[in-house]
Amino acid sequence: MSNRLLLCTCLDSQSIDPDRIEKATGLACQGVHTALCTREIAAAADALSAGDVIVACQQERARFEELAAEIGAPIPSFVDIRDRAGWTDDTASTAPKMAALAAEALIAIPDPRVVDIVSEGLCLIIGTAETVLPAAETLAQTLSVTALLTDGLDTDPPAEVDVILGTLKRASGALGAFEVRIDALQQRIPGGRGAPTFTEPKNGGVSVCDLILDLTGGTPLFPADAKREGYLRADPGSQPAVAKAVFEAGQMIGTFEKPLYVRLEESLCAHSRAEKPACSNCIGVCPTGAITSAGEHVAIDPMICAGCGGCSAVCPSGAITYDAPPVDTIFRRVQTLASTFRKAGGTAPRLLVHDASHGREMIALAARYGAGLPADVIPLEVEALSGFGHAEILAALASGFASVDLLLSPRTERDALDRQIPLAEAIAGQPVRLLDPADPDALTDLLKDAQPPVTADPVLPMGSRRQVARMAAKALNPGAEILPLPEGAPYGAVLVDTDACTLCLSCVSLCPSGALGDNPDLPQLRFQEDACLQCGLCANICPETAITLEPRFNLTDEAFDQKVLYEEEPFACIECGTLFGSKSTVERITEKLAGKHSMFSNPEAARMIQMCDKCRINAQYHSDNNPFAAGDRPKVRTTEDYLSKRKDH
Repeated sequence: MSNRLLLCTCLDSQSIDPDRIEKATGLACQGVHTALCTREIAAAADALSAGDVIVACQQERARFEELAAEIGAPIPSFVDIRDRAGWTDDTASTAPKMAALAAEALIAIPDPRVVDIVSEGLCLIIGTAETVLPAAETLAQTLSVTALLTDGLDTDPPAEVDVILGTLKRASGALGAFEVRIDALQQRIPGGRGAPTFTEPKNGGVSVCDLILDLTGGTPLFPADAKREGYLRADPGSQPAVAKAVFEAGQMIGTFEKPLYVRLEESLCAHSRAEKPACSNCIGVCPTGAITSAGEHVAIDPMICAGCGGCSAVCPSGAITYDAPPVDTIFRRVQTLASTFRKAGGTAPRLLVHDASHGREMIALAARYGAGLPADVIPLEVEALSGFGHAEILAALASGFASVDLLLSPRTERDALDRQIPLAEAIAGQPVRLLDPADPDALTDLLKDAQPPVTADPVLPMGSRRQVARMAAKALNPGAEILPLPEGAPYGAVLVDTDACTLCLSCVSLCPSGALGDNPDLPQLRFQEDACLQCGLCANICPETAITLEPRFNLTDEAFDQKVLYEEEPFACIECGTLFGSKSTVERITEKLAGKHSMFSNPEAARMIQMCDKCRINAQYHSDNNPFAAGDRPKVRTTEDYLSKRKDH
C-alpha cells in the first residue's frame, strides 16, 4: 500500500493544492480537511486504521499518536507544512515547498548508535552552606548526596547528607562516571557537642560520583559546560535557577541512552606521524574537549562528546564522520527537497538550515505572529548545525538551491562554521550567510529579498564528503580548472623547492593519504593532488624545508594523475651498471667521505660508495677486512673426545 498524506487547512488558515503535491511526491492526498484534530477526528481515525499515513501536522502530534494507540493503529509519520510553508504573507504559491517537505518526510532516518549510561544517583553539590544544604536536603529524598562546602559549617547538617569541606581542584568525566580531586579535604566527625568537627585537612582526595551540581557561581568546571551531561550549574543568587537545577538533578538516576554521535576511522587520521605534528583541526574546534591526541591519530571520548558535529565538518580525510544520522542522509534530504520543489513547479528554492530547538521555535513564531517564511525558502532541520560544513553547502547549491543560509542559535559553536563558510564561498563563488536575528520578525526581514535564479544544472550528490565537494565544485564552476582557496583548506597542491630537495623521500614514507609517492625504478618524487589533505606533515618532516603548501581546488582530471614534482639523474653502479640512488647524492657523499673518513680511507673502500647493494656486499666479502668473515669452524666433537676427557679427570 502506498503512503497517504492527511492534509488539513487548520481552520482555513492556509491554502493547500493537493493535486500538485500528489503529482510531485507520489503521495495519495485524499481530500483536504479543515479541523482534522477536532470535529473531523473520526476521519483521522479511519485513515490511521488503514496504516501508511503521514499526518501533515506537527502541532497536534501527541493527539494523533494517542488516537493511534487508542484504536490500535500504527503510529503515523508527521510533517509540518503549516508553520514551515503554509503560514506566510508571501503571495506566491506554497505548493512546491509543501510538496518538498512532504517528500522529505518519506526518507527513513536511521536510529543512532547508543550506549547505556548508568547513574546510581551519587550526587556531589558544591557551594556555600547557605545555598547547598537546602538543595542537598531536597535531593537526599531521591539521591545519595555529598555536600562539598566552600565556607565551613556552623550548624548540624541534615542527617541524610554527607558533608565535607575542601577545594575542588579538578573534575573529569561525564554523567555516571565523574572523578573529582579535592584538596584540603576535611570529613565530618560524627558525634560530640557544639559545632560540627572535622578531620585535619589533607590534599589529593579522589572520589567518584554520577552527577555534579555546581552552586558556587564561579568559573565552570568544564569547557562548554552546558554540553557536559551530568554537570548542572546555577547562579546561587537566583532561586528559580537553583530550583530548576535541583529538579533536573533529581531526574538523573537510572539508565540512560547516550548517542554515539561520530565514528572514527583511526587508519585515515592525519594527526601525526613519527612524532611530527600534522592535522589537529578536530581538536581545535571541539568545544567539550572530547577529542585528544593519541599518538598518530586522535581519540574521541564518546561520553564527553556532545554531538556538535564540528569535527566532522573540518576533518580533511573523512576519518571522523557524523553518524547521528550519517552524512549521506543529509545529502539525500537536500537533494529530495530541491528536486521535488522543481517537480511541483518551483524554480529557485533557497535553503534555510537550522537546529531542532531555537531554529524551529523562531520559524514557528515567525509563522504564527509574523510574515512567515517566504514561499521559496525551504527549512532544513539538522541535529548538528556546526556539522553542516562546506561539503553539505556545496551539495545543496549543486542540487538546485539558489542560496544557503544558516540560522544560528545562542548555543551554536561558531569555530567550525567560521572556517567552513569562507571555504564554501570560495568554491561556490557566492556568499553563504550566517543569520543571527534578534527575533522572528528580524528573521523574515533577512529572508524577504529573493535570490537570482539557479544557473547550474542540478547534480545528484553521492559518495564521501570530499567526493561530493568535488562533484559540486565542477557543477558550480563549469569550465573552471583551478580555484584558489583560503588558508587551511583541505584541498591543494604541494610545491617543492628543487634547489633544496635531496630526494630523501621522508615525506613519501610519512604521507598519511598517499598523495606523495616515489618511483621504485628512478629517483623521483611524485604527487597526486586529489589525494592531498593539506595536513602539512610533509612540510613539517622535510629536513631541507623544501616543501610548501598551496591551497587550491584542481577541478581537472589531472588531479587524479601522479605527476613528477622533482627528479634527478640516477647513478649507475660502477661495477654492474645497475641504476640506484641519485647521481648528485652519490657524488656528494663520495666527495665528503672518500679519503676523509676512516672507513673510506683507501681507494678500494671509497669505491664501495659508488656500488649498488649487491656489488657492495660482494666487494666487502672479498676485501681484506671482510666484516662477514668469521673464525675457523669449531671441530666436531665425537664420543671418543668425551670419553677421553672423562679419563683425564
